[in-house]
Amino acid sequence: MHHFPADVTSFVGRRRQIADTKRLLSETRLVTLTGPGGVGKTRLALHVAAAKRRSFHDGAYFIELAELRDPALLTYAAAEKLGLHTSARPVIDTIIEHLASREVLLVLDNCEHMVGDCALFVDALIRGCPKVRILATSRQSLGLNGETTLSVPPLPVPEPDRALSPDALAQYDSVRLFIDRAKAVLPQFDLRSQDSAVLARLCRDLDGIPLAIELAAVWLRALSLSQIAERLSERYRLLDRGSPAAPTRQRTLRALMDWSYNLCSVPEQQVWARASVFSGAFNLAAVEYVGSGDGVATEEVPHVIFSLVDKSILIREEDASGVYYRMLETVREYGQECLVAAGEYNATRRRHRDWYAEVADRFEAEFIGPDQDAWIRRLHREHANLRVALDFCMGQPGEAVIALHMATMIDEYWSILGINTEARHWFNLALEASPEPTRQRSSALCLSAWYALLQGDTDAGMQQLAEAAELAERLGGVGSRAFVTLIQGMMALFTGELESAASLLGDALSGFRAKHPRGELFALSQLGLALGLKGDRERGLAYLDECIATAAQVGEVYWRAWALWATAFVEVNHDLERAEAAGIAALEVHGRMGGRLGLAFSIDTLAWVQQRQGRHTQAATLFGAAAATWREIGGSPDYYLPMSTVHHRHVSETRAALGADRYEAAFRCGYRLSQREAIDVALGSKAAKTTPRPAEEKTPLTPREWQIAELVTEGLPNKDIAARLVISRRTAETHVDNILTKLEFTSRTQVAAWYIAQKYDPPVAD
Repeated sequence: MHHFPADVTSFVGRRRQIADTKRLLSETRLVTLTGPGGVGKTRLALHVAAAKRRSFHDGAYFIELAELRDPALLTYAAAEKLGLHTSARPVIDTIIEHLASREVLLVLDNCEHMVGDCALFVDALIRGCPKVRILATSRQSLGLNGETTLSVPPLPVPEPDRALSPDALAQYDSVRLFIDRAKAVLPQFDLRSQDSAVLARLCRDLDGIPLAIELAAVWLRALSLSQIAERLSERYRLLDRGSPAAPTRQRTLRALMDWSYNLCSVPEQQVWARASVFSGAFNLAAVEYVGSGDGVATEEVPHVIFSLVDKSILIREEDASGVYYRMLETVREYGQECLVAAGEYNATRRRHRDWYAEVADRFEAEFIGPDQDAWIRRLHREHANLRVALDFCMGQPGEAVIALHMATMIDEYWSILGINTEARHWFNLALEASPEPTRQRSSALCLSAWYALLQGDTDAGMQQLAEAAELAERLGGVGSRAFVTLIQGMMALFTGELESAASLLGDALSGFRAKHPRGELFALSQLGLALGLKGDRERGLAYLDECIATAAQVGEVYWRAWALWATAFVEVNHDLERAEAAGIAALEVHGRMGGRLGLAFSIDTLAWVQQRQGRHTQAATLFGAAAATWREIGGSPDYYLPMSTVHHRHVSETRAALGADRYEAAFRCGYRLSQREAIDVALGSKAAKTTPRPAEEKTPLTPREWQIAELVTEGLPNKDIAARLVISRRTAETHVDNILTKLEFTSRTQVAAWYIAQKYDPPVAD
């Protein structure tokens, strides 16, 4: 299961809805859970997906749409969650190609604010990806043919005017949820010591809405059960005087939100409202800046945040990049209503934009240094907020130039994670809206041309680069001209014009020396490669060594990794031991940073090393893994002519050594590896290490398990294995679990890689 948010509280009840959703997913390809906000659609979808993930050979993915404000970014967000780096063609085509033969469950959460776009997206997936099933959540159906909707009701509540014992009361899911959440805030809470009638009435008054129950339970820290019930009853009476036409559940949740808001202090109310402009997660420093002012001092904000977490208005999360906070969508919407009513919406969004513009500037200033990994993790965590900030710029007259600046400052972020299509989206919008001839425009044109080049869109790249060159010449500035020359050199390198590439990259390096560390490292790594490929090996390696040493002095790893990869490329025909060591070192860095372009280059190059060492099955497996990565990023070795020639030569030699059938079997196995598994195979980790065993009787598996391992290698799911061998599905699942346990593996693709190596790998040549 991939990128699913972790449950921070237990899941209570919903047996019937769980069973119905599972059944419908087995019968139809699109199931939409519908219901009002706060009824628990997301939690139900996540719970079912967790239970069903083993049924999907290629996993399950959670795509959160609530944090998206621009429907145009829907496909980009989906591609990002699927680990795809997009090319110049439509993103939906890349997604469909990736999923066309995969057995995957997609959970699309919170579709209601872009239901039309979601419907088009889902329809395209259903038509183009026959093994994909989709579980959507929305306040309304998507309106597609073949869609099955399941209305998610509130939790059952005790009947009125009926005295129930504590044991009988605890049979109701709404009561069980309240008790569970009550114990989280008040560990000594015991139903037997409470007034059962009051609790029953409270759950009825809350209409069994899970979010309402959870928010009410929080107040046991300060109020008794009776006090909570009394205050809510008063709130309902006031509300009923207002809009009696509203649905009961809507009025109930609104009443609870009003009540929760009014129980907050004024600073808490203000920070709640101002924090609603964030999309997805945000950290303390961000909300200190955005949430302070006009009645809330900056130093007060941490205490306010603590209180809002304590009251379940904010949810605290923690990962390797630090502590973050987020709001449930219903809570965020309420806060935004309050912000608009206070007349602060536009000003607060501007402060939000200013904060992330500063983050972009800090990224640019601090990227060359020891914190690169942390910076990439941070921006990835806050990508949704970067989108909101860029979108705000595009909606304000005269401020597109700020979007241009922000997008330029985080150029390595776009490149490392391969978010090239989205980067070009923002650059194109901002360039069109701010045509003034500035150095900022020249830099942005260069970067947009670079991303086009990475995607094989050479014509668009050359057109933008020509305008950038004209601007740089007209406006002057050594750095601007050097940057243009650098991208011109990269274009020459990619098209195999090595003499021109070496000359241009040398000129760029001279322009960057001692003035622009990032440009200097970029130029060093690529100049060394160009010289090495055109036959000047010693000079090329000298520049690469200089890049590696310079990067090491300041703790920089990204350009160091590219210089290491270039070293492997140059040395693959000269010093295999050095080529392998450099390729592995590069792969480790790119894998840690999540740089898929670097992974594709590194895995492909290590496949050449394996082939030249006589490990032909391992080479074919790595070629498959590299092919999958190239496809995911919308790239190809053929986009880079010097690499293309060497790549195809090694593929041909590997195929000739193994024969077509054995090559294809190993290639397919590598193609199905996950990113982590592919890295393990390339690094020769325990998950990939094998000892050649020509016969199955020498393996730790029984004859039946060996047979099932072969079917796993063919890509068959458990139900098809059961049908092929005429056994029950449960028996097939048991055999697969036994195989995983015996081999100490965690996935079927690892089993497939092991099986291929056991059956086919010849002894390594001396």
